[in-house]
Amino acid sequence: MQYNSIVAAEVLAAYAGHMTPTDSKTATRNVTLLVLAQAILGAQMPIIFTIGGLAGQSLATNLCYATLPISLIVLGSMITAAPLSAFMQRYGRRAGFALGALGGALGGAVGAWGLYQASFPFFLLGSLLTGIYMSAQGFYRFAAADTVSDTFRPKAISYVMAGGLASAVIGPQLVKLTSDAYVIPFLGSYIAVIVLNLLGSLLFVFLDIPRLESTSQTNEAGRTRWQLLTTPRIAVSVICAMVSYALMNLVMTSTPLAVVGCGFDSNTAADVVTAHVLAMFAPSFFTGHLIAKFGVERIVAAGLLILTGAGLVALQGVALENFFVALILLGLGWNFGFIGATTMLASAHTPNERGRIQGMNDLIVFGGVTVASLSSGGLMNCSGGTAIEGWTAVNMAMAPFLILAGGCLIWLMMRQAADRLA
Repeated sequence: MQYNSIVAAEVLAAYAGHMTPTDSKTATRNVTLLVLAQAILGAQMPIIFTIGGLAGQSLATNLCYATLPISLIVLGSMITAAPLSAFMQRYGRRAGFALGALGGALGGAVGAWGLYQASFPFFLLGSLLTGIYMSAQGFYRFAAADTVSDTFRPKAISYVMAGGLASAVIGPQLVKLTSDAYVIPFLGSYIAVIVLNLLGSLLFVFLDIPRLESTSQTNEAGRTRWQLLTTPRIAVSVICAMVSYALMNLVMTSTPLAVVGCGFDSNTAADVVTAHVLAMFAPSFFTGHLIAKFGVERIVAAGLLILTGAGLVALQGVALENFFVALILLGLGWNFGFIGATTMLASAHTPNERGRIQGMNDLIVFGGVTVASLSSGGLMNCSGGTAIEGWTAVNMAMAPFLILAGGCLIWLMMRQAADRLA
């Protein structure tokens, strides 16, 4: 596979002169395995985000709760982020990622049972369990940075995120193949989710990332959670990551409902989601290079500006091309904003603080995403009499949060400039 050879070459180049041959091979294997995990296991997320709201709409007695299944996935991710980070701190990345795949398989099984029984509560429970997988997937990007050099870290994170490029194709295509495979709509898609988790979990058998206890060369505990969160660079990275991810989720969650509500079919909605997820991950092949060349702050700023552009395009109308262009910009803006913020965070703490701040980061980020997801269904279905009015409300809601993140980033850049002059 050409892409894997590119990853291998980059890893080996970054490690030349700094690692033994054995170490470089381990780093190469780890990054490659995480890329494949992102591609295979990650395919379940486009599946669920494409059909979750539509399935919820068919089961819920109140249309305002149509996107509640997606919201509960994000909620499950939020509440398990800190415990899962602590679990991996103690037992290692391999065990944590296997646990995440188990949660994904269990969530798919319970969700399928909910569809079979036409039970909205069971379907919601399956969604909550799927959040365990979503939380684990969020740590793939941090795991990519565990065994690589400082200079290669942005590229390693980007390559792992680029694995989502395959998931962007696999997931929606599986929706088309499986959503009507049974009499019960979408049941086949949830069975496909179970299979993806069971097959993808085998990858982690070959992952070799030492636990922190065996690699740390110091007994220092590091800063407290409060000290970490009040460090300017960490605080701004968390805010920018939260806003980038939350706004992407806010709009993406409502997209299938908006597309279908404006007269298109579910296959067209899947195509729009495919374009969006491709835009989320395709830039990852060069995002790390851009960060290295222009600096992480500028890339995060570019991401926030592109997210603004996505909202402006969506507000221009509900023609099919508007949906495609807006969702492509949404994915690109998320990529720059989220990967940039992740890189900023990864360079602002010590290995001893890894489990503490990464879990706290994802708790805050997915807390914001949960609120956005919960708000998405209400804005889409309950803020106006038509799908157009709901879609307008969803995109208008982006503005204050983009202003917040942009203001924080400008403050950090001015502070760093002043420190350099002092």
